[in-house]
Amino acid sequence: MVSFAEATEKAKNFSKKPTDAEFLEFYGLYKQATVGDVNIEKPGALDLKRKAMWDAWNSRKGLSKAAAEEAYVQVYEKYAPIYA
Repeated sequence: MVSFAEATEKAKNFSKKPTDAEFLEFYGLYKQATVGDVNIEKPGALDLKRKAMWDAWNSRKGLSKAAAEEAYVQVYEKYAPIYA
């Protein structure tokens, strides 16, 4: 099993781009693991991309840093065979 740091570096270098939904899965867990619960205001409804990113992060609210890191690694291992 790779570490969180290894998974984040390897995910940045995927040879193919994950779908938007898959990206948001990574993003929400990454932000929760590195920052914690959402600490910024929700973007306006017209800013669809930033709102989706905020929602992905907020959906992980309450998850501990360690649990978020572990979940990120699991998501990485799920998608690595497809995108690495």
